Amino acid sequence: MKSKLLHISTIGCQMNVYDANQIAGVLAPLGYTGTDAIETADMVIVNTCTIREKAEQKAFSLLGRLAKIKIANPSLIVAVGGCVAQQEGEAIIKRMPHVDMVFGTHAIFRLPEMVRRIESTRCRIVDVRLSETIDVDDPVTGPLTDGQVSAFVTIMRGCDNYCTYCVVPHVRGRESSRHPDRILEEVRTRVAQGVREVTLLGQNVNSYGNKEGLCSFAELLTRVNTIGGLHRIRFTTSHPKDLSDDLMRTFGRLEKLCNHIHLPVQSGDDGILKRMNRKYTRSAYLEKIAGLRAVSPDIAITSDFIVGFPGETDRQFQATLDLIESVRYDGLFAFMYSDRPSAPSAAFSGKIAEPVKKERLQALLNLQEGITREKHQAMVGRTLRVLVEGPSRGLKPDDPAIAASQIQWSGRSSSNHIIHFAVPEDFLAKKELLTGAFADIMIEGAYAHSLWGRLINGPMNTAQGKGETTIAA
Repeated sequence: MKSKLLHISTIGCQMNVYDANQIAGVLAPLGYTGTDAIETADMVIVNTCTIREKAEQKAFSLLGRLAKIKIANPSLIVAVGGCVAQQEGEAIIKRMPHVDMVFGTHAIFRLPEMVRRIESTRCRIVDVRLSETIDVDDPVTGPLTDGQVSAFVTIMRGCDNYCTYCVVPHVRGRESSRHPDRILEEVRTRVAQGVREVTLLGQNVNSYGNKEGLCSFAELLTRVNTIGGLHRIRFTTSHPKDLSDDLMRTFGRLEKLCNHIHLPVQSGDDGILKRMNRKYTRSAYLEKIAGLRAVSPDIAITSDFIVGFPGETDRQFQATLDLIESVRYDGLFAFMYSDRPSAPSAAFSGKIAEPVKKERLQALLNLQEGITREKHQAMVGRTLRVLVEGPSRGLKPDDPAIAASQIQWSGRSSSNHIIHFAVPEDFLAKKELLTGAFADIMIEGAYAHSLWGRLINGPMNTAQGKGETTIAA
């Protein structure tokens, strides 16, 4: 079979990264192999996200550039997948005549037949049909990148929460959980391929299995924890209303579960939370935070916030800032509210002016940056166990103490902190020994988004429990 080149441009969330891997897997039997070069590809798939307006704009901008590439290469197949494809459907074909295929969030496993039809007849196809359950034959795992040490594994699809600002139930369908045996099979496959860490994905992992009568999410984590060769488990995203006491206790009893949770709150004001249809109060959320810290006092907690939600007053925004001060997150993602198609809040009154939203966003980010810097500075002198991911592409500190002959590497701690460190040049010959290994790093520098440290022990082939220590310098 003649090899054909496939380029997948992934825009948006972690779920889209996982979907891109599935796409690569289902198209591999047709002879498609991955390439980073759009200009030489036989097929380009734009895997889109519609959660934020900026991501949608980025997708259409890329599609516009592809029109020129297709003029130079008329045989190029241009496809659009993901949430924007699900939302817009045939409108994309009408808007962009150079697009050959539009496939929705539930159509990944129907891709091979669609691609065969396009290759043979050069027809144009739109498939945005939603199914009620996850396909029984999934997953088809795509290839790992060279040196990849962590992987995503989806455990459920869709959402039943219907937050008023969110389009996920409309573009990804209702909540549906995979059978635990299929999840465990995929994790074992990834471990056999060399993965040391998995992140379990879902729009709301905390409600895993509820509708189908499967095991609880805490029970699923317990089963994943027994898989030999797997050293770390992460998960995202958690809805606060479904964070059970049993799930919180897993942070104290499962040695492979990383000491970090992403727990989106969106707002610190009860009135805004009610208007968002979040189904919890500020006090209930704070009780969850206290429960997590009672089980694991040094657990890293991150969150999501939306500023400028329709009707948000200065007092309500201040309540959000007060919540951040109270919780003292390790990090957060914050966004200005924007109307999304099909989301009820698009029809809400009390829209906030753009300059006000920008001002509030900056105030929130400035507050969190100060907290993050303080927390990072407090970690100087500690030794953290890091899962080494590879040569560093980020921090290049201007520090004369870092010799030119040293090579910068990076990895993550159990608490999800990015840690850069230097190793002697002779480690270049041992690259395969360091990538995917665990190393003890003495933290010597604190930055806004990462830490810098010195290798004091490693590489090791075991995580040895949670992988965090507090050895003084």
